[in-house]
Amino acid sequence: MIVLWPAFLMACAATGLFFSMVDPMELIVLDRRLQMHETGAYTVGFFAFWLLGILSSGLTALLVQKAH
Repeated sequence: MIVLWPAFLMACAATGLFFSMVDPMELIVLDRRLQMHETGAYTVGFFAFWLLGILSSGLTALLVQKAH
């Protein structure tokens, strides 16, 4: 939970910030407009941000553990 909880909180903040500036229906991925419902785009975005947070927090925890 030391890694997952901070990553979850940052995913919440990142999702809110990103989708307040970007309309999910206007996202273009690999020269194609995103063919997904808005709720699906929000869900995929949230899990993508959460995964990035998990990787970041996990790397930090690993580096702190090796330092001791």
